[in-house]
Amino acid sequence: MHEVERDGLRFFRFDHLVDYSELSHAVFSRLGGASSPPFDSLNITFGLGDDPDDVYLNHRRILQTVGGGTMVFLRQVHGNRVLIVNRQSTNDGEGTLPAADGLITSTPGLILTIQVADCQPVLLYDPEQNIVANVHVGWRGSVADILGRTAAIMASECECRPADILAGVGPSLGPCCAEFRNYRTELPKSFWAYKDDRDHFDFWAVSVEQLCAAGLRRKNIEVSRICTRCSADRFFSYRAENTTGRFAAVIGLK
Repeated sequence: MHEVERDGLRFFRFDHLVDYSELSHAVFSRLGGASSPPFDSLNITFGLGDDPDDVYLNHRRILQTVGGGTMVFLRQVHGNRVLIVNRQSTNDGEGTLPAADGLITSTPGLILTIQVADCQPVLLYDPEQNIVANVHVGWRGSVADILGRTAAIMASECECRPADILAGVGPSLGPCCAEFRNYRTELPKSFWAYKDDRDHFDFWAVSVEQLCAAGLRRKNIEVSRICTRCSADRFFSYRAENTTGRFAAVIGLK
């Protein structure tokens, strides 16, 4: 993963996705937006207390940077519901949003958008079928195996072969900071193997294992290894700040 600055915004791109000319993707930092503290400054989420006009301006800046299109949002609920979307199912991120945590599309011009402040954004692309997906993976989503469910839907509904799918795990809470004091009641025993002696969990490794179990090849999975809590100067982090904004992880077809 490498950092790019364009139009005053800083964002990150996955190295194994950049060579696909038909693909647009980015994980934006919190920098370069219009919002005031504590949402400074590229907050993309309504309803947190930020000025809606600033949020809309941030959306426009992101779209300008990725080359246009229509951003598609979810009401992220930490579950494992995944939606296939097209032009008729778009929204502007405000008002009533569909409750789900994953998006899949084959429609060019739709910018699948995940809102992030510690949970994992996981971007998926099948270059053979030209299908993209974007998944919000919190710890509850990991327990529900939303990544395995997304890959299964891509296979059954979109004719994707999991072995062809490329995946990128974006900036999120790292094993350095993912402390779960109540893990015995919150996490299944199968997850305890990812715990260190401080009750910190490596959910990056969990996601890699779940993707591989779904049929993806390990060489096709890139993990950013950027912890949002450790990098709260660059990314929004709920654990670091509590009241804060959400940064954007986006992927779409041109």
